[in-house]
Amino acid sequence: MKTSFPRLIVSAAILLALTFSASNIYAQSGLGSSARSIPTEIEKMDARVTQLITQSEAYFKEAELHLKARELDQARQKFDKAVDAILESGMDVRGNQRLQTYYVELVERIYRLEVPQQQQGSPRVELAQAQKVNFTGQYQEEKNEPQEPGFKQQKFEPSPLDELSKLVLTPEETNDVDPGKLAEMEIAKNSLDFPFETNPLIQGYINYYQGRGRSTMETGLRRSGQFMQMARRIFREEGVPEDITWLGQIESAWRPLVCSWASACGLWQFIPGTGSTYGLRQTAWVDERKGFEKATRASARYLKDLYNHFGNWELAMAAYNTGQGNIDRAIARAGSRSFWKIYPYIAQETRNYVPNIMAAILIAKNREKYGFHSIRPDAPLSYDVVQVPSATSLHLIAQTTNVSADYIRMLNPELKRDTTPRGEAYNVRIPPGKANQFVVALKGIPIEKRDAPVQNLTKDVIYVPRAGSTPAMPSLMKVKARAGDTPARLATIHNVSAEEVAKMNGVGINSEFQAGQEVKMPKPAPASSTRRRSGR
Repeated sequence: MKTSFPRLIVSAAILLALTFSASNIYAQSGLGSSARSIPTEIEKMDARVTQLITQSEAYFKEAELHLKARELDQARQKFDKAVDAILESGMDVRGNQRLQTYYVELVERIYRLEVPQQQQGSPRVELAQAQKVNFTGQYQEEKNEPQEPGFKQQKFEPSPLDELSKLVLTPEETNDVDPGKLAEMEIAKNSLDFPFETNPLIQGYINYYQGRGRSTMETGLRRSGQFMQMARRIFREEGVPEDITWLGQIESAWRPLVCSWASACGLWQFIPGTGSTYGLRQTAWVDERKGFEKATRASARYLKDLYNHFGNWELAMAAYNTGQGNIDRAIARAGSRSFWKIYPYIAQETRNYVPNIMAAILIAKNREKYGFHSIRPDAPLSYDVVQVPSATSLHLIAQTTNVSADYIRMLNPELKRDTTPRGEAYNVRIPPGKANQFVVALKGIPIEKRDAPVQNLTKDVIYVPRAGSTPAMPSLMKVKARAGDTPARLATIHNVSAEEVAKMNGVGINSEFQAGQEVKMPKPAPASSTRRRSGR
């Protein structure tokens, strides 16, 4: 979801209640210049927006100076401060058109400076060249200087929370909350590993997922299989209830490349500043918010810190969405540490967020009870981890492990480019069981060739290990998927390996393809070869 962590999306809705005080009435009556000079609530808000924009711009200008001086770490820190000045202000960014417009433009300006595109003549390249330097650390003296090899702009997916945050339950969903359903919820909540307070609104979201939101829930329940085993282990190690891992269902629908409108990214939707606070690197080469293990541990630690502050997991989740300061202010106004008591004093998005998560957890833990039968989770994502030297091409890694480059990208979503970071050894994920094969193959390739595109490797010589140590790349064919087809199903039909189909297409073994989607497949082995392998 949009991230939450200081919830990128921004924080908390300061209830703008336009109150007409006696002084304002006096001002409107025209009875004195001093009264007329008292600012209205709207004028105060405009002044606050101007102050925030001025503060953010000051950080941005400082970042530009550091960038021109090639002080890249300092530039990144100031860019983060420019973003955080808006997100952590306590104002509802999307509730103020002027502030939202500024914020969106700010994120775009920072992105242009950080990740200039390769194509000459594009606005991003021209801006980067005008600055003469970018976060790659390469100083560009001439406008026609080529970009570094291996650059590929990473694709992003929209955050599901952007839409969920605007969700309005229908009268049917909110009214279908009879005493029997509430009694069922009281029983179902005993299956969870943390206490919470039931509320009819939670049942409203359960009704939503049982109806018009069913496909969203079913997709999440399937995709969760790829990450849930890892997430539960890490949350358990960090002292966070394992069932709260289902927060990932709402934040990202278990898609690592999801980014929100407010630049919150990854499975756990960290905004830049909070990601940095919890040790997630964001450079021109990597964005660890989009990774697996480190981002999951950062999320667990952030939640635990919030729980230690509030002593309540519901409030911890609310603060994960909107920021600790906004929940502190709501508690002060409500005089209570109950989520449902502070409910009127928090932003609408956060009002939706917590009951939405609780509904998702209850369904995930009681699938049969709530009508989600026969949902088969994807197989856990598996991989080997191998340390590679500076700037190793992902195409090369794919070539030497007999999979597609898309599959290597899927295993390493934190990598922004088609190469590992320059200037450092890097732990890269490769297909399971391929570590020894890959290490042997890599030793046979000169260092100067390891960051070159594949076509450059094949132009002169293809470096391979000793005969027999690396299996040949399987021949390919393509088929059109039908509704409900998965790698496992297509593999059975065509008598090929389900694992190979999944790897070639960068998906889980049980993930469903879209109807009509073109699916890459290994060609089946000849019948005689099959008989020899099976011993018949």
